[in-house]
Amino acid sequence: MSDVLVVGAGPVGLTMASELARHGIRCRIVDRMEIPLPYCRAIGVTPRTLEVWDDMGVAREMVDAGLWLEGMRSYIDGHPVGDTAATFDDLPYSELGLPQYETERLLGRHLARFGIAVERGVALSELVQDGTGVAARLEHADGSAENARFRYVVGCDGAHSAVRHALGIGFPGEAFPMGFMLGDVRIEWDLPRGMALRALRLNEDAAPDMFIAIPLPEAGRYRVSMLAPEPGDDAAGTDHGIQTEAKGPDLAAIAAVAAALLPELPPISDLRWSSYFRISMRLADRYRDGRVFIAGDAAHIHPPTGGQGMNTGIQDAYNLAWKLALVLQRAAPETLLDSYESERRPVGADVVQRTRAASENYGRAKGEKPDRLADTQILVSYRGGDFVTAGEPPLPAHGPAPGDRAPDAAGLRRRGIGFPVRLFDILRGTDHVLLVQLGDAGETALAELGAFAADLAATYGTHVRLCAIAPADVAWQPLMPLCVDAEGSFAAAYGPGETAVLVRPDGYVGWRGRSWRDATLGSHLAKIFTA
Repeated sequence: MSDVLVVGAGPVGLTMASELARHGIRCRIVDRMEIPLPYCRAIGVTPRTLEVWDDMGVAREMVDAGLWLEGMRSYIDGHPVGDTAATFDDLPYSELGLPQYETERLLGRHLARFGIAVERGVALSELVQDGTGVAARLEHADGSAENARFRYVVGCDGAHSAVRHALGIGFPGEAFPMGFMLGDVRIEWDLPRGMALRALRLNEDAAPDMFIAIPLPEAGRYRVSMLAPEPGDDAAGTDHGIQTEAKGPDLAAIAAVAAALLPELPPISDLRWSSYFRISMRLADRYRDGRVFIAGDAAHIHPPTGGQGMNTGIQDAYNLAWKLALVLQRAAPETLLDSYESERRPVGADVVQRTRAASENYGRAKGEKPDRLADTQILVSYRGGDFVTAGEPPLPAHGPAPGDRAPDAAGLRRRGIGFPVRLFDILRGTDHVLLVQLGDAGETALAELGAFAADLAATYGTHVRLCAIAPADVAWQPLMPLCVDAEGSFAAAYGPGETAVLVRPDGYVGWRGRSWRDATLGSHLAKIFTA
């Protein structure tokens, strides 16, 4: 019996399969489409997703294939209202533009390095589960069928998820009454490289007329979107996503919208593809049913405002994969899997609510966003969850709380290495990492910490490791990597003085206390692991 079946080979399914493989779990991944869709659906990659790809080992490839999104130029009723710059110099990564077909190609290549290939033209038609596994019926494009059994199934198969339907999970919500048009075109204008454009005409008690152009990595090419001229007619079909059953708009229809909203019509040419598009807002009633999970658009769909959809789905998979791997390796109790829904469903609900509100107020909001990091996904937190723990009070006031993303810190130095390293370099991998920031540690305290590092290795094997952070160079201890906070960046991010932080494989703080000696650390590890 195979361990896991992943249904759907979009960015979410490819992330799920790759992360399972990186954590030591092989799976099958199937997709009903015989070839990937060529459409440029999702483009924006958030800073947080780039951090995920950094950990996975594919960030460089993605950045090399993409284009940094530098901001947006806006026109309201034909008049310029200025450029808005996208500046995230204080984060490890900025916002990247990368067409979804490129994301899928690169993730597929990454998955192939683990010896796993997508099985295309394979559709799930039935699921039956019991206490030990899941029986799945798979229909192949050649008309054949197979019955296979898996320990777990993860549905990453989009808004019309066969997995969700098989489980009977409710997907309540509603759709926008209007349809949209999309196209991939060449535009010749003086817009700076990497700059997006939006041109709006505000309408009383109705959605604004709009022409939005998002730059693609190829110079001069843009993914454009706008309202369909006759909502509900040309855009008829399914209630969410690209309408592949309808012929897309032609170049003249796209140019007509641009001419009506821009002060001057730039030359628009070379239409590579176009489509009608529908938008719904829906959230699954639950993300798990026994041994079956759903992620990405199978669990939440919403307007594309802020570029949250694909990124939220990728982070669903990133959250679930390490937990599922630990359970399959019998290193963690199955109760750990409950934290997937309890952590990720509130994130999905928040994204649906925020993107709907942003879409309904599009062009009418005054001033800047309340928080410039709102759409970066850096602020996503699992505070208060059952599997994040605070040490004995009082906790340090500065730095991340249990459940928060663990921030990076630059300029760390390790003995024998002639260049600085980042904290993310230390955290990269599939294990939990206990970061212990030392105060004025003497030889006795260092020896005790070294012995504790050895105990962790003996008890938890490769699942937990320790790294000490010192304000200045101190004696090195075996089994205990030590970094010097030469630039004070760790203390700036996590607070000065003694502290201990347990960072999960997905880069979130699972436990934090003032000392590694805090008994709550042991109880937290005992809850996560079965060692």
